[in-house]
Amino acid sequence: MTARALWKGPYIHSDLLQSIRHSKPYTFKTMSRNSMVVPAFLGKTIQVHNGKFFLPSPVNDMMLGSKFGEFSFTRARNIYKKKKK
Repeated sequence: MTARALWKGPYIHSDLLQSIRHSKPYTFKTMSRNSMVVPAFLGKTIQVHNGKFFLPSPVNDMMLGSKFGEFSFTRARNIYKKKKK
């Protein structure tokens, strides 16, 4: 994955940025997995789409600078059932 140029700044989807600026709800839904977590999202819960569901992820200070897609996994864990004897 290539890094974004510093002079461009962090990428945030325009709809997500407008919803943060104009309204004050606690949770937001987004399908933009490549948007960066910025300080404006701190203390809010962002529901990120993984291709099937919206998975809630509360934003804390450790998540700053990473992308929303890192916190909503797209593949289910493989669980084997125990065989009866």
